[in-house]
Amino acid sequence: MKDTKTIYEQLGGTYREENGNLVPDVELPEQKSIGKYGRMHLDYLKQHRRGRYSALLGEGRLNAYLSEIEEQAHEMISSLIIEFAKTQGIDEYLKETDQLRWVQMMNNVKTQVEEIVLKQIIFHFKK
Repeated sequence: MKDTKTIYEQLGGTYREENGNLVPDVELPEQKSIGKYGRMHLDYLKQHRRGRYSALLGEGRLNAYLSEIEEQAHEMISSLIIEFAKTQGIDEYLKETDQLRWVQMMNNVKTQVEEIVLKQIIFHFKK
């Protein structure tokens, strides 16, 4: 007698019945929020690292990977902004006495920091 199990069942998969149809019991991995930097890295992978993109997608790890990139980018931005502001003398006294200058300097710091993050995390291939 021939085995009538599907390949999915032979690999340990199960089905449930919904409205007279058999539907595979499959759970998607938890989807985490992907922000600006995760989406930028996703575009980079799609355009320049297609193999890596396909592998992560096929393994079901793409969302977790992009979420990790997003988190790393934000952590790096936060720490570098503090460090750069300190080294350039941007402090609360400057903020109180010359708000316009403080905003200009902080915007400059943020631009510098984001450029570093883009180069080191977003547009950098990680194995």
